[in-house]
Amino acid sequence: MLMFGGGGYNGTIPNVAGNVPFGPADQPVPLARGYAVFASDSGHQATPGFPPSTTLDGSFGLNDEAVRNFAGDALKKTRDTAVHLIGKRYAGTPPEHSYFAGGSTGGREALAMAQRWPTAFDGVIAVYPAWNAASLDLFFGYETQILSQPGAFLNPAEQALLHRDVLAACDHRDGLTDGVVSNPDGCHYIPWALRCPGGKDTADTCLSDTQINAVVRISSPLRWNYRLGSGERGYPGFPLLSGAKMSTPLLGMGTQAPAHPMPTTAGYGSQFWDQWARYFVTRDPSFNSLALDPRVPGKWKQRISDLSKLQDVNNPDLRPFARAGGKLLMLHGAADELVSSRSTAEYFERVQQTVGRAATDRFARFYVVPGANHVNVGAAFAAGWDSLTALETWTGQAKAPVHPVVTDVNPTAGQRTRPLCQYPAWPRYTGGDPDNARSFACQK
Repeated sequence: MLMFGGGGYNGTIPNVAGNVPFGPADQPVPLARGYAVFASDSGHQATPGFPPSTTLDGSFGLNDEAVRNFAGDALKKTRDTAVHLIGKRYAGTPPEHSYFAGGSTGGREALAMAQRWPTAFDGVIAVYPAWNAASLDLFFGYETQILSQPGAFLNPAEQALLHRDVLAACDHRDGLTDGVVSNPDGCHYIPWALRCPGGKDTADTCLSDTQINAVVRISSPLRWNYRLGSGERGYPGFPLLSGAKMSTPLLGMGTQAPAHPMPTTAGYGSQFWDQWARYFVTRDPSFNSLALDPRVPGKWKQRISDLSKLQDVNNPDLRPFARAGGKLLMLHGAADELVSSRSTAEYFERVQQTVGRAATDRFARFYVVPGANHVNVGAAFAAGWDSLTALETWTGQAKAPVHPVVTDVNPTAGQRTRPLCQYPAWPRYTGGDPDNARSFACQK
């Protein structure tokens, strides 16, 4: 059986006839492979017709039980009910293997399953997981305040200009100019070459000082001077200066600066923050989310701290999951503009520090995919990998993935492939066919 995770603020049941996140384009979906598949809306229904998508409706945050279910309580309830129904359908015969797969909010849910209920699933696939959800919400608020300042927002033409200049500076450093920055950590780009004369926003062919400072701040780590109940102290920023696009459809920085009321054309992160500030934190639907400073939250600090204890899935001790025989596959796109791969790397490093590197290697793998972004929308490299078969092989035959290969499933990519390199390695081009994974070597 396979349980799918949700997305955004949930509120709708995911497509159980679809594929796992970053799944392959040339293989049958789990349902067609004979899986019993299921999912949930995490305990609430989104407001019908809520713009621009039901995954951005946080109005359920006014209800305590709905918040607890969203934070994770609904997961085990859904799983146990599904197991009961599957048993009824198959005359008491339990599933041979059980798996969970999710991305973003669903990736957080995948890690919650491994941490809170270590015997519930044999294997878990967590893709671009928003594991430190409250911390990410706070960074969304920080980003929103920055971009709402006069002159700070980059219009779509300026967003595209920035991305082209980042590629010109860093694309070739992995040995190949192909539109993909394979080693983001080796890209040390600051967009001063794009500075408009006098530092003023005079055209779409340059950036003002205010815009440059805004992009640098959003791309840099944020630390807050108070301790959340979850223990988190910051967020590492987005890779906008190392390959991620500000202008991806739906999930990027939007076409309009954040404001109050929040425009539906503002960035996804700003809209997400607006919902969280109004419904989860202040519980005042008319509240101006721009008035809440994530760095100095004032009277809302305790409420934010309490929410972090519910929402952040940040316990790195996965030893109970490992002892139960569980296997974990984690994937994240290096160009993710909505959930930073740096954050997932931080979580994985905590697991290694807590469990031990050798012990972690016996049950977990983490791969960062260069050029891949959130949900493969407008990605330079749209990742496709048969992670479910890899998990089946690992849990059923005790064979961990060896030299896995990821395919670019963009329709115009010609099925080009790259090696999936275990973090912190990245694929360097060594010569030969640039569309073949054998022409690359994983390098640390």
